[in-house]
Amino acid sequence: MNIILALFGEGKDLNVLQMCSRALVVFFIALVMVRVSGRRTFGKRTAFDNTLAIILGAVLSRAIVGASPFVPTICCSLLLVLLHRLLAYACIKSSFIDRHLKGMSVPLYRNGQLDEDNLTRSLLTQKDIMSDVRLKGNATSLNEIHEIYMETSGEVSVIKKS
Repeated sequence: MNIILALFGEGKDLNVLQMCSRALVVFFIALVMVRVSGRRTFGKRTAFDNTLAIILGAVLSRAIVGASPFVPTICCSLLLVLLHRLLAYACIKSSFIDRHLKGMSVPLYRNGQLDEDNLTRSLLTQKDIMSDVRLKGNATSLNEIHEIYMETSGEVSVIKKS
């Protein structure tokens, strides 16, 4: 027991060895948790996934610096990861849940027209759209583009005319 206390400390008054020991253990625990939550957590970068990443980082940091008890903090983090996985599974089974948790893509340009209301809702200007047309559509004019969408990840997708 004394070895564990010497290595990991207790409370907020941790020395360098104790904080580094905690960081090492939390790093590997976090890797396991990210594997449990699934690849999409850091791959899709949607608000749904970023929420877990931000909260998980905040909660796990408390275990490293000793701001909260170690084991309850790890258990809380595991609960968050399992909740994320459960909700992601629920999104697969229910389009209603999917739409409300992750949102839907927003059409910005269709039928030769920019949708000004959707541009405003997406906080984009026509300059922003033209930048994406050049970068992602490899085009210089909207005449070459079939559709443009704001995806749930915040990325703009550009579909060229065939």
